Amino acid sequence: MAVVGGVILDESVLLVENSSGLVPDAHSMLRKLRHSTIPTAISYGPGLDPHRVNLLKDIAMQYSLHCFILDTSSIDDAINEVIQAWRDIGGSILYLVSDNKRDIFSELTKRGWLVAVMKVEGSSACESSSMMYINKLQELPLTICQLNKKAIGNDVVTVGYIMKPSREEDFAKRGAFPMCPNEIGLMFLPLTFELPLSSQLQEVDVLLHKATDEIMSVDLNSSLHSSNKITYSRGMQELQRYMDHHQDLCVIDPLNSIYPVLDRLKIQQILLALEDLKTGSRRAIRGPHYLKVDDFNQSGLTQMLSEAKLALPSIVKPQVACGVADAHSMAIVFRVEDFKDLTVPLPAIIQEYVDHSSTLYKFYVLGEKVYHAVKSSTPNADTLMKLSGSDEPKPLVFDSLKSLPTSKPNPNSVDNNSLKATEHCIDLELVSSAANFLMRKLDLTVFGFDVVIQEGTGDHVIVDVNYLPSFKEVPNEVAIPAFWDAIKKKYDLKKKKLAAAS
Repeated sequence: MAVVGGVILDESVLLVENSSGLVPDAHSMLRKLRHSTIPTAISYGPGLDPHRVNLLKDIAMQYSLHCFILDTSSIDDAINEVIQAWRDIGGSILYLVSDNKRDIFSELTKRGWLVAVMKVEGSSACESSSMMYINKLQELPLTICQLNKKAIGNDVVTVGYIMKPSREEDFAKRGAFPMCPNEIGLMFLPLTFELPLSSQLQEVDVLLHKATDEIMSVDLNSSLHSSNKITYSRGMQELQRYMDHHQDLCVIDPLNSIYPVLDRLKIQQILLALEDLKTGSRRAIRGPHYLKVDDFNQSGLTQMLSEAKLALPSIVKPQVACGVADAHSMAIVFRVEDFKDLTVPLPAIIQEYVDHSSTLYKFYVLGEKVYHAVKSSTPNADTLMKLSGSDEPKPLVFDSLKSLPTSKPNPNSVDNNSLKATEHCIDLELVSSAANFLMRKLDLTVFGFDVVIQEGTGDHVIVDVNYLPSFKEVPNEVAIPAFWDAIKKKYDLKKKKLAAAS
């Protein structure tokens, strides 16, 4: 039995019956298949209404798919057309069709195709090595996974992943989530809360998640070490229970490991330990000076800022770092009196604003490998004061995910010449030492952090840490193999530990 080398979806599983539209899950499934590295096509019969044919052709063009006519009266000619289009196909063709088109799928099974039949009400299952039944379009990736595992055996490692659709597509369109085994034996299975998790997770060796996409609320009344301080979506709660009862499952990463990156106070406390990091560099790498506040009107704030080594301007951030709607609502404050009416959610962290020549270094840790990119950033304090537009500068309030205070017309534009000129300033050996420290301390497989270089002192200041970033600034040909390698090594280490304990 060969792996799935190509997928063809018949119009009977894509089009709503007696309608001109697609079934609800069609677009999502076509997006997944388009980026899965598996050649994909749409098929239809010769008697289909021309309007529905045009719709299918438009959809095929939208997703860069082939579009075939499969006719039982000339089935061999139709199969030859598919073979000609997919000359280098590396496996069997899987054909997904509705149960009401038995005439064609019986012919295709005789010719060696794999057939998945979408059940219609009242149909009876009669699975065989070349034909299987499914209930929903969403089950197709699971079916592909099961077929590939049967074909390959235990040499393949299945990575089940769950994250919000926009994030999934960002990774998938870079080739990060192939449904067929890649060169190091990984294949990826998109998990969905719309299907029973247990049946999906039975096929999974590694669970990759972005749990922060599923956070409903965070309670900061006490430490985030405890999982009961985070309320997840119902689906994520089910996944959490599964992880708790299957400790042998390799998880990237355990929920306990991601709690610190949800709490800016906890991260600041961890960064304090960088002061003990001994390197050969004459420069220091550190976290910014900070102060936690529960009330902007509390008495003695000026004295507290001084004791925390904080001068104005300072940047104010919510203590909750991600997963909730206002986690990225921030402000740059120039005068103590302007804290009084500040709209940044509490509790908050008042953080040192570092003059850094509008240059930010984004570092990505993928397993044992560290990469970085240079980005434009907010200007120095004197320029920020001019941006406030008055002799008495008002706080600059912004959402860091949408836009940053900048002196440039386009906040996303990067002056490549100026960034290249600053490249020599970064001490990569120093930052790599900090990355290794954070990797050990946080026990995370894939994470990122932002570094700015303080003007005058040359201090390297880590201003942000985040879990499972997109690392989109790193070229695909570098980042994706490193991403896969990090997952594989984590799995191999887990397997070794389990073997040693048994």
